[in-house]
Amino acid sequence: MAKRMTIIVFSDEMDKAYPALILANGAAAAGMEVTMFFTFWGLNLLKKGKLGKLKLSKMNMLGMGTSMIKKRMKKQNVASLEKLLADAKELGTKIIACEMTLGVFGITKEDLIPEVDEMGGVGAYIMDAKDASINLII
Repeated sequence: MAKRMTIIVFSDEMDKAYPALILANGAAAAGMEVTMFFTFWGLNLLKKGKLGKLKLSKMNMLGMGTSMIKKRMKKQNVASLEKLLADAKELGTKIIACEMTLGVFGITKEDLIPEVDEMGGVGAYIMDAKDASINLII
């Protein structure tokens, strides 16, 4: 197997975005080729201005839970999602936005952050996943 990891990101919840980006950074830092395939609600992570506005999936408590977790993460020097995405790109992580879901949700290329490498379908993901030693869905 190639030293490759793929991650399908289908959630726009903060507590799922963090593990996806932390795992991508860890694998890329360890010398693995990493592909992240964003689909359905995960595409919201790639929309301009959305990454810093994510909510928790549980215990959001009308935003109080999210605010509390953000403060605790900052106190522990946990990098922001924006920083983790920038680091992942710097380490060579490939970012694919699901072309089918873009159409379904009415999202255009202009709506996306510049870090997106390509808009592709399932075939684009499969080409990377078929030779990967680690495939994750988050």
